[in-house]
Amino acid sequence: MADKKLVESITSMEEDFAQWYTDVVKKAELIDYTSVKGCMVIKPAGYAIWENIQKNLDAMFKEVGVQNVYLPMFIPESLLQKEKDHVEGFAPEVAWVTHGGLAPLQERLCVRPTSETLFCDFYKNDIHSYRDLPRVYNQWCSVVRWEKETRPFLRSREFLWQEGHTAHATAEEAEERTIQMLNVYAKFCEDFLAIPVIKGRKTDKEKFAGAEATYTIEALMHDGKALQSGTSHNFGDGFAKAFGIQYADKDNTLKYVHQTSWGMTTRLIGAVIMVHGDDSGLVLPPRIAPTQVMIIPIQQRKEGVLDKAYELADSLKGSYSVKVDDSDKTPGWKFSEQEMRGIPIRVEIGPKDIEAGKCIICRRDTREKIEVALSELNQKVGEVLDTMQKEMLERARAHRDSHTYVAKNMEELKSIFAEKTGFVKAMWCGCQECEDIIKEKLSVTSRCMPFEQEQLSDTCVCCGKPAKKMVYWGKAY
Repeated sequence: MADKKLVESITSMEEDFAQWYTDVVKKAELIDYTSVKGCMVIKPAGYAIWENIQKNLDAMFKEVGVQNVYLPMFIPESLLQKEKDHVEGFAPEVAWVTHGGLAPLQERLCVRPTSETLFCDFYKNDIHSYRDLPRVYNQWCSVVRWEKETRPFLRSREFLWQEGHTAHATAEEAEERTIQMLNVYAKFCEDFLAIPVIKGRKTDKEKFAGAEATYTIEALMHDGKALQSGTSHNFGDGFAKAFGIQYADKDNTLKYVHQTSWGMTTRLIGAVIMVHGDDSGLVLPPRIAPTQVMIIPIQQRKEGVLDKAYELADSLKGSYSVKVDDSDKTPGWKFSEQEMRGIPIRVEIGPKDIEAGKCIICRRDTREKIEVALSELNQKVGEVLDTMQKEMLERARAHRDSHTYVAKNMEELKSIFAEKTGFVKAMWCGCQECEDIIKEKLSVTSRCMPFEQEQLSDTCVCCGKPAKKMVYWGKAY
């Protein structure tokens, strides 16, 4: 009974995807709710995934010349006001500090929703000459946005992220860095999270407040909704002019710098859950799984079984992250728990296996069971983890492609979104009015204008005028 109950307590994905998601993050002990609405405790199992994301992404940043810094979490109101579009974009979500102890502050401080203004204030004193450029800085921190509707990992009032902020001598260098970081993000999602993404540019309506251009990677979740998974912004010299960030060029003239910013957040954990999870819980890609192998001793009270389990764990530890479940729960319960937590590989070992010099490997994603000689376990575990990582990406890509449709006119667009979920590719004239009409009538938004453009037709899906761009449309988190 007990074994059954653990899995039964997860709502089926097909029945209620939102409830399934909430059940998984709670039952897999990734988060807990707190007494502050919209703020969550990230528990050890959840934080360990974030640590792996952070470690691997940070290594990729360093390969492309990024240095880490840390700036304050408070922004004076006057500083926030300096870039008009920027402050208007964030005003509704800002949390304010009005008192220091018992004394009212002379000037309100905002708890950072993002740090462009702080970096600009810092750069204006830090950059003097062309020799100081480029500045390619990043910080790992938390930010606060007072969201009305919240959901664990996907949208919370305080969340963890990294924010890169760079300054360059020329517009070309800034654009190059903006695209370079987007490519880093796309590679990270595919190589580590096994999530395929669409790379493209946001429309002006959807771009970041104060940016000249925003680029995005868009992923498709299991329920057919899109998730913006990382963005990279080119600011041109707009912020530099607002904040007076100038440098003396080689010819001794003063010039404004060109800036970029880019970020990825803990919502990536939500993406991993929603792309790969199933009705038994999490399915973690091996390359970011905190525990890659769980060894489960069968009839562990029998002599030599636990010793063998520990011995196997020791032999694997140099190459993989391994744990032995030596708790007094039943094997069935342990299997359910390992599946719930998404641990990629389960190794089952019992008295008969030891006698025969073998064990059973079970893959979390396909549940395939493989008999392996103990002497070959190390090699086999490596092969299975590599295969899993590759096949999880392939399955996610196949799911996305089979849920990507084409619409040539408004009727087609309407009927696809009425009957199906996923991405819809359609041509657009470039006019915001059409974008607004589509959003209003169908409750979908433009996700991006992909770098890989296709000429699906000559006319705009909405107004029938000449089309300029192919756009991915979808419902989004």
